[in-house]
Amino acid sequence: MADRVKATNEALALINRLKDIHGDLMFHQSGGCCDGSSPMCYPRGEFRTGESDILLGEIGGTPFYISKDQYEYWKHTQLIIDAVDGRGGMFSLEGPEGKRFLTRSRVFTEEERSEVEKAGI
Repeated sequence: MADRVKATNEALALINRLKDIHGDLMFHQSGGCCDGSSPMCYPRGEFRTGESDILLGEIGGTPFYISKDQYEYWKHTQLIIDAVDGRGGMFSLEGPEGKRFLTRSRVFTEEERSEVEKAGI
């Protein structure tokens, strides 16, 4: 079954580097404002999630959340978190590393979409 969110090898390497520096992490898919639609990385527990957030899955052992509103836009796609050269979001931990997390996506096939919906994710 396809995951709703997954990470490239580059993103996993950056996640591991950030864990070494900051300990346990968490992600929240930004919905705009200051940082566009970037995946934001925080020390676990620093960003407060609530009833309007959905746990989409885990990447590199790190929970990845998205707001219900954003989820409605992205629910037909698999989010693929990558790491590329450049400056990240101003509130995200990877900024000083010279890298930034980037969300890519691909549309689920009808079969995958049916599977993830049946699984309740």
